[in-house]
Amino acid sequence: MASQSTIEWTEQTWNPTTGCTKVSPGCKHCYAEVMARRLTAMGASGYENGFELTPHPSRLDQPKKRKKPTTYFVNSMSDLFHEEVDDDFLDQVFNVIRSTPQHTYQILTKRAERLPKYFSSRQCPSNVWLGVSVEDKKYGVPRIEHLKKVKAHIRFLSVEPLLEDLGSLNLNGIDWVIVGGESGHKARPMMEDWALGVQKQAEKAGSAFFFKQWGGWGADGVRRHKKANGRTLGGRTWDSYPVIQIAAAT
Repeated sequence: MASQSTIEWTEQTWNPTTGCTKVSPGCKHCYAEVMARRLTAMGASGYENGFELTPHPSRLDQPKKRKKPTTYFVNSMSDLFHEEVDDDFLDQVFNVIRSTPQHTYQILTKRAERLPKYFSSRQCPSNVWLGVSVEDKKYGVPRIEHLKKVKAHIRFLSVEPLLEDLGSLNLNGIDWVIVGGESGHKARPMMEDWALGVQKQAEKAGSAFFFKQWGGWGADGVRRHKKANGRTLGGRTWDSYPVIQIAAAT
């Protein structure tokens, strides 16, 4: 079944595929890879292939079994737009999404260049929030323009882990910006001015801003457990979500 999520900005996770491959610096300490190894060692169903990209057709109907409106993060353990996930399987995933308009689906990818290609002949369902990961200037920032080419009801950025000052961003057309530092014992630090720089630009562009966490390093540059570092930025918490206009799923 889909799982209750500990991710601050969603409710449940739904993983119609598992496994992935690294494409950019944000992948270096992938939490999903670490978790997949643990689940494989435990003999968990669905992780017989470890972290190799694996479609799970048997999981496609999971959201249909839940009538209560739920926000799903799609593929916390993979990348739905991975090059090994063919268009036919993507179509099956999006057919499930269309058939469950009571739910909201948050889809995040690092394969942003595939988005306009896939949606050039398909509509993005209105109950989809479509996002890209933006961890640095070289790999992350260019993904924003690919995302903007898709007519999605909500477009969002996951700026996590934020690995450097992103400089000037064009956030026009971006509805939601999430920022967070890296967790884990190999976490790379995030500077406060990097995060505040994104927050100020989001505010100027009218994008909702959500600060997820500091991760393994605090604003003072001290290494601690992520819970101890908390999730305040600039003296406050940031928990804004995009304004949702009621629309039927297409």
